[in-house]
Amino acid sequence: MMGESKNWILMATARAPTNIAVIKYWGKRDEALILPINDSISVTLDPDHLSATTTVAVSPSFEKDRMWLNGKEVSLSGGRYQNCLRELRNRAGEYTDENKGIHIEKYDWNTLHVHIASYNNFPTAAGLASSAAGFACLVFSLAKLMNVKEDLSQLSTIARQGSGSACRSLYGGFVKWTMGNEMSGSDSIAVQLANETHWDDLVIIVAVVSSRQKETSSTSGMRESVETSSLIQHRAKVVVPSRILQMEQAIRNKDFSSFARLTCADSNQFHAVCLDTSPPILYMNDTSHRIISIVERWNRHEGTPTVAYTFDAGPNAVIVAPNQKVAMDLLQRLLFYFPPARDNELSSYVLGDKKILHEFGLESLSSIEGLQPPPEAKDKGLAQRYGGDVSYFICTRPGKGPAILVGEDQALISIQTGLPK
Repeated sequence: MMGESKNWILMATARAPTNIAVIKYWGKRDEALILPINDSISVTLDPDHLSATTTVAVSPSFEKDRMWLNGKEVSLSGGRYQNCLRELRNRAGEYTDENKGIHIEKYDWNTLHVHIASYNNFPTAAGLASSAAGFACLVFSLAKLMNVKEDLSQLSTIARQGSGSACRSLYGGFVKWTMGNEMSGSDSIAVQLANETHWDDLVIIVAVVSSRQKETSSTSGMRESVETSSLIQHRAKVVVPSRILQMEQAIRNKDFSSFARLTCADSNQFHAVCLDTSPPILYMNDTSHRIISIVERWNRHEGTPTVAYTFDAGPNAVIVAPNQKVAMDLLQRLLFYFPPARDNELSSYVLGDKKILHEFGLESLSSIEGLQPPPEAKDKGLAQRYGGDVSYFICTRPGKGPAILVGEDQALISIQTGLPK
C-alpha cells in the first residue's frame, strides 16, 4: 500500500431504500447465513421518503472499525456486521488514485479499517424495515469504496447476511427473494421482477402508528415461530409457493384486484403465524386492527378490493392504492378516522409526497375537522374518530434502488477528520 502519508481518507456515500413485503419472509432454515424457509416478494419504496444514507470511509490512520447510527456510536462486533465486512473485504479490488499517490492492493483491505456513518429518515426497529435499508446501503457503499466488481445479485447475498430483507432493497420496483436450495446460500438471492416504472400508478400510504422499538425483534420472533408454530410449516410448504406464482402474475399484468387480495391475505396469515407462536407475538395493536377494519369495510362496500393493506413485524400499516384518485379517497378516510392531535401541524402530519393533500384541497387542520364520514360508515354508527392514534402518515410510491451520492456536502463523515460531521 502506497501513499504520501497516513493522512489520506477515501470516502463513498450512498442512499438505499426500504421495502415492504407483499408476500412475507418469516422464518429461517439457517440462522447464521440468514437463509429463509420460503420465497418472498416486496415493493421498494421511494428513497426520497423512506431510505438510509450511509457514508463509509477508509484511512491508514483509522485504528479500528467504527460505526455511528443516527448520530450515536454503535458496536460493530455483532456477527451480522462482521459477516458483511468479511465478505466485502474478500471481494475487494485494487484501488489507485495517482493524483493522491494512493495505491491499495486487494489484500490491503484486510488490514485497513473503516468508519461508517448511517442515517435513517424514518423510525428504526419499528416494523418499517429500517435494517433492510441500512444493510443494503452499507453493502452498496462499501462495495463502491472497496472497488468490488460483483453484480447486484451477488451483493444481495452479502446484504442478506446482515438482514434478510436487505437483499431486496438492492433493487427498485418489485423484487423477489429466492430462498434457494444450496447449503452455502449461494442461490439465495434477490432478483428484480419489474422496475419502478412498470406500475407507477400505485400510491402507497404508510400509517406510522408507533415509532417505538418493538418488544419482540424480528430475529427472535422468527426463531420462536419456527420452533413452536405448526402453521408456519404449512404456510412455507403449501401456501406461499402458490401465492408467489399468483403475485408474480398480478405484478406482471398490473392486476390490482389480485394484488390486493394476495397482499392482505398474506399479511393476515403472517400475523396468524405470530399468534400461533408460543408465547404469542403481538406486533399489531388496536389502531392497526382499526385500519384493517376500515379497509375491509370499504372494500366490501365497493364489491372489489379498492386498496390493499400489509403489516410487517410492527403496528405500522402500509396501504396501497391503484392510482392517485383512489389514494385521495384513502387519505380522506384515514384523516377522517385518525385526525392529528390538536397540537400537531398538517405539514408534519402528512409527509412524503404531498401532492395528494394539495389536489384534495386539504391545507389546514380545520379542513380535516370538517371531513364527513365515508359512505360505508354513515348509516352504521361507524363514524367514531381516533384523534392522535396515528403519529403521522407518509405518502410514497414504488421507488428505485440504491444510488451513489456525489459531493462532499452529501457525506455524513468529514473528509478532514474521518468522523461524523
